Amino acid sequence: MITAGDFRNGVTFEMDGNVYQIIEFQHVKPGKGAAFVRTKIRNVIVGSVVEKTFSPTEKFPTAFVERKDMEFSYSDGGLYYFMDPESYELVPVNEAELGDNFKFVKENMVCKILSYKGKVFGIEPPTFVELTVTQTDPGFAGNTATNATKPATLETGAEIKVPLFINEGDVIRIDTRTGEYMERA
Repeated sequence: MITAGDFRNGVTFEMDGNVYQIIEFQHVKPGKGAAFVRTKIRNVIVGSVVEKTFSPTEKFPTAFVERKDMEFSYSDGGLYYFMDPESYELVPVNEAELGDNFKFVKENMVCKILSYKGKVFGIEPPTFVELTVTQTDPGFAGNTATNATKPATLETGAEIKVPLFINEGDVIRIDTRTGEYMERA
């Protein structure tokens, strides 16, 4: 059990049959009246974010979210299969649980599988990935006074903006949290 007075960023707890993670919290002690805890919490399963206030003495059961490294094997229709490196067991994950940043993941890449009580609710790809540019307009010298960019298609099919000097066949590093070009690899 955890009390609202013990809330910290990243703590997960159960409330009303759902699992929530604390994004932000603030202990408020007004000059008049009782103290309270103002929070911004995310429903871990659904992904929605809400702001809620709690009394510091409210108690909630702690929720343990399992994070396990698994290797992306292949996709078949709407299911994506991840292999456990210890047991070699394949775990199917529905396309709805993948998230937007999964477009940077290619086969045999290791991702973190997030589950609660055996139900997979999310995938965390590696923070930085190196991918090959498969299609982009030819690069040209000059015109570099501004941060000019051009669209590029990566080997996974994702499209991002890259600097003008990047050419087809270049391997680039991408931050999967923001989907932005970082550097040449």
